[in-house]
Amino acid sequence: MADNADFECLVERFYAPLYQFAFSLTRAEADACDLTQQTFTVWAAKGRQLRDPSKVKAWLFTTLHREFIQSRRRETRFPHFELDAVGVELPTISPAAVSRLDTAEVLNALTRLDEVFQAPVALFYLQDCSYNEIAEMLGVPLGTVKSRLARGIGQLQQLLARDIAAGQNPPPPHL
Repeated sequence: MADNADFECLVERFYAPLYQFAFSLTRAEADACDLTQQTFTVWAAKGRQLRDPSKVKAWLFTTLHREFIQSRRRETRFPHFELDAVGVELPTISPAAVSRLDTAEVLNALTRLDEVFQAPVALFYLQDCSYNEIAEMLGVPLGTVKSRLARGIGQLQQLLARDIAAGQNPPPPHL
């Protein structure tokens, strides 16, 4: 119960200044609220690790700033586009065709990926391995894992879209 009260006191004390800082970074109310809330979420998960309670303010502001930078990197790597603006780039696939897609078809498409992409995609999505675990297992740098995953997923999406558009699913390769 004391932890809950301490957390509420912390939020009460630092919410406004953190929000103001977040707003100065994002220049958008919703983004500033999200960033402030994310900061307190991180505190709830990791705040007990702080050894010197007098540094809580610095920890919160540093965490907010790191979350802001991380969100900007994510936006740069995965930009948001309105559907109307990119509609011509999307494949035309009926909802009925997508609903017929099953695990066997996805696994079949996975076998048709370029060999270099198969292992990272399978380890990440089928075995729930982290990037670091995949890098260690395959003996490649972390950046290579991320790159191969991104390219592999893109290739997998193209294969599945092609299969759906053609209305066919090629037989799995003989092993």
